[in-house]
Amino acid sequence: MKAEIALDCRNAHGEGVLWDARDGRLWWTDIQGKALWAFDPVSGKAESHATPDRICCFAPRKDGTVLAAFADGFAIFDPKTGRREDIAPFEPDLPQTRLNDGRTDRQGRFVAGGMDEKELKPVSSVWSLDADLKLARLFGGVACANSTCFSPDGRVMYFADSPSREIVAFDYDPETGGIGSRRHLATLEGRGVPDGACVDAEGFIWNAVWEGYRVERYGPDGRLDRVIEVPVAKPTCTAFGGPDLDILFITTSQLDSSAELLEREPQSGSLFACRPGVKGLTDLPFAG
Repeated sequence: MKAEIALDCRNAHGEGVLWDARDGRLWWTDIQGKALWAFDPVSGKAESHATPDRICCFAPRKDGTVLAAFADGFAIFDPKTGRREDIAPFEPDLPQTRLNDGRTDRQGRFVAGGMDEKELKPVSSVWSLDADLKLARLFGGVACANSTCFSPDGRVMYFADSPSREIVAFDYDPETGGIGSRRHLATLEGRGVPDGACVDAEGFIWNAVWEGYRVERYGPDGRLDRVIEVPVAKPTCTAFGGPDLDILFITTSQLDSSAELLEREPQSGSLFACRPGVKGLTDLPFAG
């Protein structure tokens, strides 16, 4: 199966895509373009909101604002007014790191991890932010956090440190937000590394393969189930959306692409989609 163009937006670095069932729109961030995007797949209308810094991942809040993981820290951001209200800085003692990938768990906590932008050394970490805006460090030793998503029952957290090419699964306590034992799920074969991911209603993981021209679906047992071809090099993140949650949306990127690559693939950075025959799950709004 091949993904087709859904919106020719040509973001600098599309990422962090999610479906907001409350307004019936798909939301994502253009990190390098410093913008939040929203798209209604029924009407085909899209809009973007400028951000004061790079938002790397985010979650909607009940009042219409978002919980934003800016490059330098966690904050509440209002897309309509541009107002930013800081919660906590991210690794202020490590200027080479920034926040990168995250999602809410099944209780509405926000789990996000960072990356070393300079040398991809394993010096960053993964944190959880609860409804009371209290931060807890889950683990460290991370070079580039990605693939954060949760099983339908909320008892497994999936994660990838992209340079390792490995997707792992943690036992996850939905009551406390704590992690338990870690196990290997899958190692990517062929070109590319794991990037953003989501889980469908059957508990399978859909992982965007950076520089791999594809999205891969893995079973909870680690079995590679199917591959969705994407016509540009850098898929970044996945989310199910649409009124019936049966459309798989895929963000892509132009980041660090050569002029020759962009000439061959001018729709790099655009939003792609397909109907894979299964339904997804919506991400919860941030509980705080």
